[in-house]
Amino acid sequence: MLCRRSAKWCLESVSRRHHRRCYSASTGPDPFKLVEPHLSEVRSSLFDLLGSGHPAISEITKYYFLHPAKHVRPVIVLLLSQATNGLGSNWGQKLWEAQNQEGGSRAEDLNEPLTRPDVLNDWNPSLPGTTPFRSNFTLKPAKPHRPSLPKSPQNHLPRPPSLHSPTYVLPTQIRLAQIVEMLHTASLLHDDVIDESALRRGAASAPSAFGNKQSVLGGNFVLGRASTALPRLGDAEVTQLIASVISNLVEGEILQLKEIHLDGSPEAASQTRQDAWNIYLHKTYLKTASLMAKGARSAVVLGGCKEGEIWKEVAYAYGRNLGIAFQLTDDFLDYESASATLGKPGGADLQLGLATGPALYAWEEFPEIGELIRRKFEQPGDVELARDLVLRSSGVQRTKDLAQSYADKAKEVLQELPESEAKAALQVLAERVVGRRS
Repeated sequence: MLCRRSAKWCLESVSRRHHRRCYSASTGPDPFKLVEPHLSEVRSSLFDLLGSGHPAISEITKYYFLHPAKHVRPVIVLLLSQATNGLGSNWGQKLWEAQNQEGGSRAEDLNEPLTRPDVLNDWNPSLPGTTPFRSNFTLKPAKPHRPSLPKSPQNHLPRPPSLHSPTYVLPTQIRLAQIVEMLHTASLLHDDVIDESALRRGAASAPSAFGNKQSVLGGNFVLGRASTALPRLGDAEVTQLIASVISNLVEGEILQLKEIHLDGSPEAASQTRQDAWNIYLHKTYLKTASLMAKGARSAVVLGGCKEGEIWKEVAYAYGRNLGIAFQLTDDFLDYESASATLGKPGGADLQLGLATGPALYAWEEFPEIGELIRRKFEQPGDVELARDLVLRSSGVQRTKDLAQSYADKAKEVLQELPESEAKAALQVLAERVVGRRS
């Protein structure tokens, strides 16, 4: 069994009985339809953020956004916003800032230039207030971007926590959903260069369409745009959370390259397998779950939840568990026939030298896989042999069970939230993540 004793929301066991106790995905509202109006706004205004004075940059940065996407990460942000807005002790202040011109958190305020356009030198034809580069520089009186804001009257009134009605999503939370999707897309642009991917969502990958250099530069540009938009949300904790995701993505990529060293003794082999599992799950958190977990927590923070209020912990735990379940599902689908429809043979991760959940489980049943993992399936026939052994083992099914257990844990932590359509939709989303076929 796998357990991280230091983790607050650890999984104590993986069992079939726990699998059967899962919620039915058909008993709640469709998570994507529930937030469709907000999701449409996320999509439509996202292209404005990605505009550039250089047409080639605009083309590459918008490439993946033009293709059909799951948008799971923005949906998590939007649903948790709906499921917690009104519960935080600072909700009154956040709502006032979003609805008043003096508040500084309206959608119009979020799109204002950060400073003088000639200082920022960040021409974006899609947004007003930014200008092309000028060779001359003239002095202008300094003008603070945002004056000190008065406190809203209702912020000082004590009240029991209750959801805001009717359902409302703040402009800052909409922008957060966009930033989260931008970080995800930037990571895809970089990952496809590292993994030499030829296809993405059934279409040519960005490196195949534009080349490696432009893909890397496009990913950097998207990260730059996201970093510019992030501090406009006006919350230091959110800035730290989302900025740390960029470091996590790099750390996860480096951890994925870590070598496995084998020793001949059975005791050492067992410890090596455990170490490989710890690296695998840690890498999974850094590369996939970190963005979901920290994006979820940030949505609740922007809704006015302060330190010590449980809603922030619930959001983080949900996103963390869901993110790991999401990646585990990707990893077992890699061995199933559904992957072939995307132009990737089963076990495509093996071709990249990666030992994911199914291969690590198969290692317990077929010790000879250990040597293949150590040399990252580099020798002729390694990939085919490893794929055959994995499919002969219980590795795929055990990885499915592990993914389901993380999804169940994600739903379990939601029980702390008051009943709402958004809460029910978050439960459905967890089931959809592990029940998808691609």
